[in-house]
Amino acid sequence: MKQSRLIGIDIFRGWAIILMVIFHFCYDLEYFEFINFNIRTDPDWRAFRYLILSMFIVVAGISLKLAHPEKINWLKLREKLLLLALFSTIITLGSYLMFPSTWIYFGILHFILFASLMALPFLNYPRIALLTAFITLLAHFFHTIHLQWLFDLLSPLLSLPEKSQDIVRFIPWFSVMLLGISMVGLNWHNKLFNHHFFNKKSRVNSFISLLGRHALLIYIVHQPLFFGIFIFYRKL
Repeated sequence: MKQSRLIGIDIFRGWAIILMVIFHFCYDLEYFEFINFNIRTDPDWRAFRYLILSMFIVVAGISLKLAHPEKINWLKLREKLLLLALFSTIITLGSYLMFPSTWIYFGILHFILFASLMALPFLNYPRIALLTAFITLLAHFFHTIHLQWLFDLLSPLLSLPEKSQDIVRFIPWFSVMLLGISMVGLNWHNKLFNHHFFNKKSRVNSFISLLGRHALLIYIVHQPLFFGIFIFYRKL
């Protein structure tokens, strides 16, 4: 049972990676002015981005709870957070060199790093996590909770850009992280990841599972690779 669940998680994360690569490939096509997709403004493209973010963040919550089923393994947690901090810093520095006026200061990895810390008190309280997620989403929907004040406070201190190449706002996305935690705590994840779709033995699923196991590495290298290819192509 445990092995099937883990394979299902890898496949789920693998599909998220595939969708993300497709999105960024199209984003880069527009950036280099090959095709105009209106990715930043078109509702369908924005919905596609939200789907990808939701998949990554919910599986991050699921993985966090599975990694610490009863009590927090501080050694494992420290290693994971240090890795996220390292790659987050690389992304920030790289984006600053490429886009000095729209550099990434709080992208998906920055979010997962911070949200993982904020989610620790909820790990053994799945119902409270689910209730908090619902209340936060509801409050965000009615514009009664936001962190704009924090941006206004930090912006002059850190010289944060008004617009960023990629930003994942803590509110409301923290709700999705809490949802992932509650899914494991309430054993909902077994119903999802033990489904035939995630456990069918095939070459396709094996490949997608491989992508899921190396999701972080793929995330780090795919954009520099795309940019290099497009820059080389334009110089031909």
